[in-house]
Amino acid sequence: MIRSPRTHLQVAALTHPGTGGRLNEDRFAVSSYRLSETNATPALFAIVSDGIGGHQAGEVAAEMAVETISGLVARSDGSRPLSTLDSAVQAASQSIAARAKDDTQRLGMGTTCACAWVVGERLFTASVGDSRIYLLRGQSILQLTVDHTWVQEAMDKGILKAEQVRNHPNFHVIRRYLGSPRTPQADTRLRLATDESDTQARRNQGMELRPGDVLLLCTDGLTDLVNDVEILSTVHHMDLAGPGLQSAAQALVDLAIERGAPDNVTVILAAVPAVPAAGRKFNPWLWLLVGLLAACLLGLVLLAVGLLLQGINLPPSVLLP
Repeated sequence: MIRSPRTHLQVAALTHPGTGGRLNEDRFAVSSYRLSETNATPALFAIVSDGIGGHQAGEVAAEMAVETISGLVARSDGSRPLSTLDSAVQAASQSIAARAKDDTQRLGMGTTCACAWVVGERLFTASVGDSRIYLLRGQSILQLTVDHTWVQEAMDKGILKAEQVRNHPNFHVIRRYLGSPRTPQADTRLRLATDESDTQARRNQGMELRPGDVLLLCTDGLTDLVNDVEILSTVHHMDLAGPGLQSAAQALVDLAIERGAPDNVTVILAAVPAVPAAGRKFNPWLWLLVGLLAACLLGLVLLAVGLLLQGINLPPSVLLP
């Protein structure tokens, strides 16, 4: 792909270390492209990573993940997004594991990642860990990714109920991450309904985004403290045109900070612009219908005027009883 100075989506991004005095181990990147010299189809790639491991190891792992995955995506031709994402995730994980093996101070470091790749109007996603991707469409919010955590697995198996998760001692135990001894595969399930199978969720890849849709990529520093309904309400209260999208990102981060935010908080918002009137496709049948209605209306007006004039020109003997 070829780098482009302009994005075909409106983008805002923000990160904050949180209130706990911790090093910010979150990393993110957003890049825009066109597919080739002969194919002007626009593409946007966004990624967030939340590092884990002490002694600045999480920071290193998250940085490596963002650089490696973004670099491999940039060097692709965009024709096979899912296989490219899976290969990039595995390459990043192997690099992180090798770096940790060579540096004992960074032994055990790792990171999550959540990737959204929009090619033209089609969305492709991949994730590892508990960083999330949401779709905000109209009055609804959908978590497209699945958390790779102990509590999520327990809920899937019916061991825990949703109301038991928040205070569970294993709440932050991650079951899949980049840099682990066993190289993880990217999770390419794109969930549009809670009751759909994994196979159905994977078939959703390449879904078409609509004007007004908003994608949110975020680390758990946000979702630990701000629920889905609050995210939807916060974003929808903003005018997403122009600087409004950045205000929405700031409002989400501020809400987490107001609630204590012991962890780092990172958000990326990518909005599909609403279609302006000038950009709507020409529909000849619609214009034909409008023309026919206008002609009928004009005919009725002329008929009424004609009858009125006939009434004015009638002789008095006709007008009087």
